[in-house]
Amino acid sequence: MPLLEILKYPDERLKQISNEVVVFDDVLRSFITDLEEAMRAGPGGVGIAAPQVARFERIVIVDVSGKPKIKHNGCMILVNPEITEWEGYKIGREGCMSVPDYTGNVMRAEKIKLEALDEHGIKREFECEGYEARAVQHEIDHLDGLLFLDRLVSRKKDLFRRKVYKK
Repeated sequence: MPLLEILKYPDERLKQISNEVVVFDDVLRSFITDLEEAMRAGPGGVGIAAPQVARFERIVIVDVSGKPKIKHNGCMILVNPEITEWEGYKIGREGCMSVPDYTGNVMRAEKIKLEALDEHGIKREFECEGYEARAVQHEIDHLDGLLFLDRLVSRKKDLFRRKVYKK
């Protein structure tokens, strides 16, 4: 199957709030496989949310395991995720496949606990910190129709044109 197309800002569909997943079947699992493929195809992609490919269900994938020296939970498939606890706040730079030309400084919780279902509907709990916690919060925002642009610390000082590196 061809890669799923990533919606790009200012596509209005990115503001849409996603619905809870209620059916856990082979169709869902096949979509999750395709979603992960789309995430891994992007440069530096460590997370993706279903609304970024115009499927408005509460599905997120986060995998920061490819980044050296970062504490992580491996590849997390998060269906209907909910952050249950958060601790500490820190400003950090974020980018997004749906906003390919910019990065920005966003305030996020440093540590989070969350609950989600996996692709089979089994409840999972995770504790995340640092970069992984930031990535999870970023992706969950997509489920609520939010982009990192909506959370910039300052629109004047904290939005940056992404650098393009020559090969």
